[in-house]
Amino acid sequence: MRLALAAARRYRRVMDEGLDKILVTTMNDVPGYEIVTVYGEVFGLIVRARNVFSNFGASLRTLVGGEVGGYTTLLADSRNHAIERLRMAALEKGANAVVAMRFDCNEIANLMSEIAAYGTAVTIRKK
Repeated sequence: MRLALAAARRYRRVMDEGLDKILVTTMNDVPGYEIVTVYGEVFGLIVRARNVFSNFGASLRTLVGGEVGGYTTLLADSRNHAIERLRMAALEKGANAVVAMRFDCNEIANLMSEIAAYGTAVTIRKK
């Protein structure tokens, strides 16, 4: 068990290092670089739900107003996870960057939040 956990951590560290090399930008180009290959659209998708007690607490919060910290954290974590999956999709296509990245957020059945990060996978090269 301990060896499997150590191997999983080592794998995760190597994956993180590879994913960190994928540049993600909301711009259509990268100053100082040229796009040499376009691989097409890539996306990272995640659907998350809060537990029933959190939903109840959030509904009470609407009575008095203010930030619902649990949902803020949930959505921030979800966006980061969606970008990580976007980077994985770009890496699988052989890209080293994603340009024109955008987020799309939806609610499913008033229970779950869907976050999609999408953009165009490309290879960029310094000019």
